[in-house]
Amino acid sequence: FFQAEDGIRDYKVTGVQTCALSDLQSMLKWFRNFMNRRTATAKVRNAVMNHFASYEVFKENRKKSEEARSSENRPHEVLYFHKVDDPYSHLTIQFIDRFRSSYNIQFKPILVGVENPETVHEPSLYNIYCLEDVRRIAPYYDVSFSTHSYPSKDLVTKANRILSAIKDVDFGEVGKKVSTALWSADEACLDALLKEYSVSVKDAQQKIRDGNSIRDEKDYYFGSAFYYENELYWGVDRLHYLERRLSELNLGRANEFTPTCKPRLVAPSTLSSSKQFNLTYYPSLNSPYTFVSTKRVRQLQENYPINLITKPVLPMLMRMMTIPTFKAKYIISDAAREGRTYQNEIKRIYSPIGKPARKAYSLFPIIDEMGKGFEYIEALLIASFQDEINIGDDTYLEGLVSSLKLDWSEVKKYLHSKQWKKDLNHNLQEMYAGNCWGVPSFKLTDDDGGNPFFVWGQDRMWLIQEEIVKRCS
Repeated sequence: FFQAEDGIRDYKVTGVQTCALSDLQSMLKWFRNFMNRRTATAKVRNAVMNHFASYEVFKENRKKSEEARSSENRPHEVLYFHKVDDPYSHLTIQFIDRFRSSYNIQFKPILVGVENPETVHEPSLYNIYCLEDVRRIAPYYDVSFSTHSYPSKDLVTKANRILSAIKDVDFGEVGKKVSTALWSADEACLDALLKEYSVSVKDAQQKIRDGNSIRDEKDYYFGSAFYYENELYWGVDRLHYLERRLSELNLGRANEFTPTCKPRLVAPSTLSSSKQFNLTYYPSLNSPYTFVSTKRVRQLQENYPINLITKPVLPMLMRMMTIPTFKAKYIISDAAREGRTYQNEIKRIYSPIGKPARKAYSLFPIIDEMGKGFEYIEALLIASFQDEINIGDDTYLEGLVSSLKLDWSEVKKYLHSKQWKKDLNHNLQEMYAGNCWGVPSFKLTDDDGGNPFFVWGQDRMWLIQEEIVKRCS
């Protein structure tokens, strides 16, 4: 009953295509997808999404988790899932020792391997983007990472054999050496480490299988992630949430809370320049991360020399895609957490999947032509993720259009029009061209439309600002 925009591809299933469902498992998956898009399941879908987004539920669950840990006399154990050939794990491993030494915790590193294929819908785009993203952000963390390719399987095997043999307390120190050697293809260094730390290939493979089982048991799917008492924290982007939680439990060794790692940013909150830039924004009406981004997109438009271009794409479920419940649970709860951080809180959700989204999208081309495209999308997202409003309701749409100072009698002529379908598909293909498969995504270009710079995710908006500052220098 969930929707998310990370890892999506536009495809259709018809009765004459060779991809017709051939076994029970495929039939069940198809039926689940079909039912997820039905109006009959909307109430259930909304209820579940609201549950995982609720701040009150979040606080109660955290309280219960700590009470259970205390009553069972368990230590404050933090799990860390490390995947040696994951670029983000290379970034995170640089800070493990600093993190571990800052808190009175029991730190448990866990080696993991390949992701559950259900969780990565566009593996080729995903792999390319991960490398590019880490190359871009690593310098802001004073970390070296310049590779343009993934390590060979042979080197990955050696890396896992080494890390399978070391003690937990040595994981940060040895892990950094292994990761640096792996990503720089320094086989001699790995061979030297193998002489000091080593298990058999078979034992390393078993270690990975065991790690994957623990990761799956904790309802996660990637590497570079931390787990503490029923909550997950992905990489350097989310580590500060875990640290804040540990500090509130008085587990910090310092007098004041200081995050272990923060990017060194130079971009100011406002920027004036004779240069102008185009920023294309790719939102989806059913994406919680898109909703979380809207306030900062508007502020960026107001404070930076950009021409904002809004190009919406279709929600995932409306493109016959599915997502595992455990991943959807993480996405909605993580988006809610991010929303609270950026003062754009998810409150009450009414998912617009199906007819509501189609009706709302059908008006976008004319409203965008009238110069109110972003404002329209922002208002729809507020209605869906804060005010629990059915955006397909005609009365609501009329009121929204009027609030934008537009003529409803003119705009309503475009209800149920077909042009929006072509437009949204074009937007999706344009987004894919930049190796971005999820929303919100962004494309920054110079004023003439050249020199495109694509980024994916609301948590990379700071990178857009940094890029603009570079181009203004």
